[in-house]
Amino acid sequence: MGEKRNILLYPLSLAYGIITGIRNFLYDKEVFRSTEFSMPVICVGNITVGGTGKTPHSEYLVNLLIRNNFNVATLSRGYKRETNDFRIATSGSTVKEIGDEPLQIFRKYPGITVAVDRKRVNGVRKILEKKPDTDVIILDDGFQHRKITPGFSILLTDFARLIVRDHMLPYGNLRESAGNMHRADIILVTKSPDDLSPIQRRLIVKEIDKAPYQNLYFTTIVYNDPLPVFDTDNSTSYSRPDDSEDCGIILVTGIANPGPLKRYLEKKYRKITHLSFSDHHNYNDDDLASVTNAWSSLRSPVKYIITTEKDAVRFREFSNIAESLKTAFYYIPVGIDFLNDDREEFDNLIIDYVRKNKRDNRVSEI
Repeated sequence: MGEKRNILLYPLSLAYGIITGIRNFLYDKEVFRSTEFSMPVICVGNITVGGTGKTPHSEYLVNLLIRNNFNVATLSRGYKRETNDFRIATSGSTVKEIGDEPLQIFRKYPGITVAVDRKRVNGVRKILEKKPDTDVIILDDGFQHRKITPGFSILLTDFARLIVRDHMLPYGNLRESAGNMHRADIILVTKSPDDLSPIQRRLIVKEIDKAPYQNLYFTTIVYNDPLPVFDTDNSTSYSRPDDSEDCGIILVTGIANPGPLKRYLEKKYRKITHLSFSDHHNYNDDDLASVTNAWSSLRSPVKYIITTEKDAVRFREFSNIAESLKTAFYYIPVGIDFLNDDREEFDNLIIDYVRKNKRDNRVSEI
């Protein structure tokens, strides 16, 4: 069944579409100024509200480029952080300073440059100033940021909420019209079922109707084995979460769309209590008390708390979590995989772009 929409919002969507359309037209015609850099800049983004899997796709790119010996930097605005200026992540950085997703990437790849800045052009310039050996910059969620012109753009669209089937805000979820897909070099249909049939694939490819210069691939989410949220040497009677019938789970999520993760866990665990919070939720002591009470109330002889990798970054900053709770706290690492053996082709496109466009770190403005 399709998503219910309030038809009274449709006129507002038309007005919003006109405003964003004029803005994009002025950028396309170079009335509004955009900046391009003389080194590889890869944009990973979407034009919809809600999670399409930007972070795991950005991490895939980081890992790919590291393995090919490139000096990588990532740049995002640091959504919901309490600072506004340019910052580079360090071992002492907090969620309040740089945001949860940048901190997640830094913890996973401490050898790269992870930076945040509300002004992307300034952010790139600062990276090149402070880290002049940078080979490539990945812009996280920069598709709508028209003040910067990336050298390569990857647009994500959720399999369950294809851009071409959606509407403009506030009637739908689009931040700009589907026609702006033309700015992308690659379109990724994310969160696709791993058993997608060839017929389904062909129908979606036809519906999206990509341009000849664009490549379109399908990716799926990969949930890996749970890992401890906290590093602790204390012995515990609990082992790693398994699919035992006696295992009870408190699932804690602060992401845009927790449905796929919950469905995945429901296949493994029979007893799940879900505590759902808003995306990028800033957990407080009351929230922690709710989690603790829910876990304590479980009747299962073996019980755990499972959260997302992004939420784990936030929970690690609590200093008042009981040791018994820490040993039961796990997160699910998330990755991506390509369907139809498209991984090699995608990888080669990215590597070839970076290799061919490596150059001195100088700014050229349009």
